[in-house]
Amino acid sequence: MGKSKVLVVGGTGYMGRRIVKASLAQGHPTYVLQRPEIGLDIDKLQMLLAFKKQGAYLVEGSFSDFQSLVDAVKLVDVVICTMSGVHFRSHNILLQLKLVKAIKEAGNIKRFFPSEFGLDPARMGHALEPGRVTFDEKMVVRKAIQDAKIPFTYVCGAGFAGYFAGNLSQMGTLLPPREKVLIYGDGNSKVTIVDEDDLATYTIKTIDDPRTLNKTLYFRPPENVLTQKQLVDMWENLIGKKLEHITISQQDFLASMKGMDYAGQVGVGHFYHIFYEGALTNFEIGNEGEEASKLYPEVKYTRMNEYLKIYA
Repeated sequence: MGKSKVLVVGGTGYMGRRIVKASLAQGHPTYVLQRPEIGLDIDKLQMLLAFKKQGAYLVEGSFSDFQSLVDAVKLVDVVICTMSGVHFRSHNILLQLKLVKAIKEAGNIKRFFPSEFGLDPARMGHALEPGRVTFDEKMVVRKAIQDAKIPFTYVCGAGFAGYFAGNLSQMGTLLPPREKVLIYGDGNSKVTIVDEDDLATYTIKTIDDPRTLNKTLYFRPPENVLTQKQLVDMWENLIGKKLEHITISQQDFLASMKGMDYAGQVGVGHFYHIFYEGALTNFEIGNEGEEASKLYPEVKYTRMNEYLKIYA
């Protein structure tokens, strides 16, 4: 049996371009939705054309033209949505709900992956405002998927290395500090941090795997479940220098929300759940989920001590 045909929606985005690359690398006929909204964005256009050179098919479709979405979906077996979840509110949720409707109308899709990858929204009902809206809206999409009886896989449960490793999990920068580092609480909450290319590789591996059908895929590669202090220690060993550690209490961290704009408050809330509650790792994966590195031990995932070398 041949490999499933995959449609990536949001293929020029941060995770989308990695999903396209992984899908092609694993031999799936790969289609990328080309939306007219690309306009004069030359970088995105050239990325799409590069995908085409690599063997992907570009499919014209627009969220303002429902039939074009249905027609695009009918070309494939699997749909992966990677539209940004960073500012996921209102507009993007409406687009995803349209996509769910198109998948239901097409009637041929054997697996749908909604845009997730981070904290599991099903476990974040207690999340702080205003960041809670991110999880609530993802749950609206999940409900629509299940109400439409669309087969699915939810992919979540990891911190992106580009946002959590390279900067030693410091907010407000993507580069590692070289003098002082802010430590959240005791710095000992376990956090899963995974290279984004590895996340994409694992995601594509699930497509034709019955073990992940109608389940949640979590990421806990053993050597990448680590504390912030362990991450800082890796960096200090790499540069041969001890940083000044500045501890921030839970109360002071939450107080820093005051005066921030909306996006800043959302970010602080999410960091709080990850580094003070350990929300990526503080639960057992039950029968409704699977862990990626156990399912696919052949994937040689990037360890964070190796990942950090590029920043040194």
